[in-house]
Amino acid sequence: MSHRPLATVSGLTIGDYLLWNWSLNGSHDVLALVSGLTLPPLAAALVWLIALTVVRLLGRATRRQPAHAGAEAGASTAKASTSRRAPKQSRAIARSRRAVRQAAASAAATRASSPATRTPQPVGTSPASPTASNSSQRAARSSGKLAA
Repeated sequence: MSHRPLATVSGLTIGDYLLWNWSLNGSHDVLALVSGLTLPPLAAALVWLIALTVVRLLGRATRRQPAHAGAEAGASTAKASTSRRAPKQSRAIARSRRAVRQAAASAAATRASSPATRTPQPVGTSPASPTASNSSQRAARSSGKLAA
């Protein structure tokens, strides 16, 4: 996570507060009104970003804590198994993503190679290939022999 938004909002909030305070003391009413109206949203955003940063830091600390506890207990095998598990999982994810990409590419190639408009064959006509018609004729003859 970048800390840039937190630094930017905190700088704007402090600057706006200083401008508001200076304009109130110097009798700059319009400037005091404008800076006073922008101060509450900036302060709310600053509080929100600070809370978000704290929660993320706590989440990161609790996520890392079990791995450090295993290493401190002297269980080097536990640490080695966790380091071996992550690459296997990432390899499996990579394999599944590769399979999805290949399937999508083959489907796109099939769509690209097929004609845009297909004309349906009339019912009862034989297929265009001679081998297919020969096999269907053989199948009809053999079923006729069986029935007779």
